[in-house]
Amino acid sequence: MNLFAEIRTLVIETLNAMAADGLLPTGLDVSQVAVEPPRDAAHGDMATNAAMVLAKPAAMQPRAIAEALAARLIADPRVASADVAGPGFLNLRLATSLWQDLIKMALTQGADFGRANVGAGRKVNVEFVSANPTGPMHVGHVRGAVVGDALARLLAFSGWDVTREYYINDGGAQVDVLARSAYERYREANGLEPEIREGLYPGDYLIPVGEALKAKYGDTLLDKGEQVWLADIREFATEMMMQMIRDDLAQLNVKMDVYSSEKALYGTGQIEAAIQALRDMDLIYEGTLEPPKGKTLEDWEPREQMLFRSTAHGDDVDRPVQKSDGSWTYFAPDIAYHYNKVQRGFDELIDIFGADHGGYVKRMKAAVSALSNGKVPLDIKLVQLVKLYKNGEPFKMSKRAGTFVTLRDVVEQAGADVTRFMMLTRKNDVTLDFDFAKVLDQSKDNPVFYVQYANARINSVLRKSRDAGIDCSDAALAAADLAQLTHPAEIEMAKKIAEWPRLVEIASKANEPHRVAFYLYELASEFHGLWNKGNDDTSLRFIQEGNAATSAAKVALVRATGVAISAGLAILGVTPVEEMR
Repeated sequence: MNLFAEIRTLVIETLNAMAADGLLPTGLDVSQVAVEPPRDAAHGDMATNAAMVLAKPAAMQPRAIAEALAARLIADPRVASADVAGPGFLNLRLATSLWQDLIKMALTQGADFGRANVGAGRKVNVEFVSANPTGPMHVGHVRGAVVGDALARLLAFSGWDVTREYYINDGGAQVDVLARSAYERYREANGLEPEIREGLYPGDYLIPVGEALKAKYGDTLLDKGEQVWLADIREFATEMMMQMIRDDLAQLNVKMDVYSSEKALYGTGQIEAAIQALRDMDLIYEGTLEPPKGKTLEDWEPREQMLFRSTAHGDDVDRPVQKSDGSWTYFAPDIAYHYNKVQRGFDELIDIFGADHGGYVKRMKAAVSALSNGKVPLDIKLVQLVKLYKNGEPFKMSKRAGTFVTLRDVVEQAGADVTRFMMLTRKNDVTLDFDFAKVLDQSKDNPVFYVQYANARINSVLRKSRDAGIDCSDAALAAADLAQLTHPAEIEMAKKIAEWPRLVEIASKANEPHRVAFYLYELASEFHGLWNKGNDDTSLRFIQEGNAATSAAKVALVRATGVAISAGLAILGVTPVEEMR
């Protein structure tokens, strides 16, 4: 139950009734009427901008609308007070019974508490990671993997039919470099000195590939030209790298539904079909581009190319899809791949890209807009860098990888749950500092510890309650006399729990899973505050000796908090801790 949505419905129904009674013009657009938490919690539980939004189209003073609306809302038993503020904002206080009922609903719905129907069963494709299959995943991929997987979980919780997809970039020159690098490790496995020349991948992770190649081919490929072995070793090494990537993702509890290959687009007519679809829309033409910014005519050679008229769909410039030598640009297979996703019937597409793909956003959105006739939106989330530290000092490179810190380095140091949570403590487009010492610190400054500590405290309360003879099943707690929860601190706790369903809707509509991590920290802070108040005020302690009914009500509030924490952690892909060690 989203209380904010429920009260907004009440406001809209009241406005419609006012129009029917002649107090407002009929036919007013109420789509922008919102019910939200007030900027200052002291002003009330909720606030609506209805009078401000409708004043101009109604040709009325906003305060006049607000006062008339307040007079009607106060007649509803759910509304305890309605006060006009400033030029016409309306602050509402709700009946205490609503917050008490919210606790019962959380306990009744359990793991489904907060589940929304924003997606209404529509199909969404979330493509993320999509790292080149040339080595182990690095720390940048960690953040993209976590953001993508958490977003997929959030959308599924919000009623979407979600497909997680990995696009294997196995069609470019980098896989030839991989094959040549693997061949040198194959030579090494056969007792020869590898020649890891500039431009090849130097990491030790290719040593097992070389040994596997020796097991398959023996010494038959030694001293042979690459025209003999390049294709076979490229396929062999790519598959071994993809298995390494799958294993790396499993370390983070990430599992893809679909792996799509760029290489599979070549020679199958799929690229040609996508370009022809654009040509049929008069969006493909032969032309010459202007010099890129910063280039002069002296260092720029204009040449006629096949161009996509991407400016017709919001891009800054038209984009080449075929080079003057007849080969496809990097953009062409990406167009075909997204065309394939459109043809598979997805209602929305989401791509999680690294920050270095910022220049790709407008052209990719233009292509999807054109190929779907504007029917399939594409949202591209850019994931900024992660800066690694240990005790404030930059974390050293991985010898195994050769040039970067691997996903496994991070997970082995911090653990999958800590890594996942911490990667969501900043919005995706903001650089994130990850200090291995700080993320394992047991303090309020460490958000993952703070949330898990709250959950452990909740489980401690439940254990002690059972020892005291209280039935702590959700059904029994939901049946408790929740009217006994009247202390302001308890009501504030219930109000914070009530924000969870609204938060799920907001985060899913914006495709922003980091909002869940932010909310969990706030919820944990509220709970720790209530716990600490009980140290000074015995009436706030969760177990009241000699008063089973009151204890059950208070434990119900505690358990409802745990329901919201568990639901949030599930979206983040983090396992709740029941006991701190």
